[in-house]
Amino acid sequence: MNRTEKEQVIGELHEKMAKAKAAIVAEPKGLNVAVVTDLRKKLRDAKIDYRIVKNTLAARAAKGTPVEPVADRFVGPTALVMSYDDVVTPAKLLADFMKDRENFVIRTAIVDGKIIDAKGVQALAKLPGLKELRGQIAAMIAQPATKLARLVGTPGQQLARVVGARREQLEKQG
Repeated sequence: MNRTEKEQVIGELHEKMAKAKAAIVAEPKGLNVAVVTDLRKKLRDAKIDYRIVKNTLAARAAKGTPVEPVADRFVGPTALVMSYDDVVTPAKLLADFMKDRENFVIRTAIVDGKIIDAKGVQALAKLPGLKELRGQIAAMIAQPATKLARLVGTPGQQLARVVGARREQLEKQG
């Protein structure tokens, strides 16, 4: 890789690191191409970047970004997972990926400017994601309106039942 290519990689990484709300530093060892391709696809579908990075370039790119505090963890084989809006989804996807793989290890992460360790990432994975939270909020907002509609409709339904019962009674009498 020549100097201009390195500068281009550093610039691209710096731009992505500057936008990242969450960045997870992991150690991928002994993963075959099919497994990594499957992981990349799942992350890409969730709009999350997965990059195997050269440590020196990543450390230079991290300067002046929210990822800079974890740049000292760029040692050995390093994978960098960055998310730009949802901070829970990457943790969920990686925790699911790690269930049956002992050779993929999370070193550390930075989430909204706070450094967390591997256990913190696992705890983050147990929280509801952004879509789930939005669904819960929408349900909470809709709940009073649903109750109100039911409450307003109940007297009319009861009146209709009384009128219907009276009509049946009158029809039986002739």
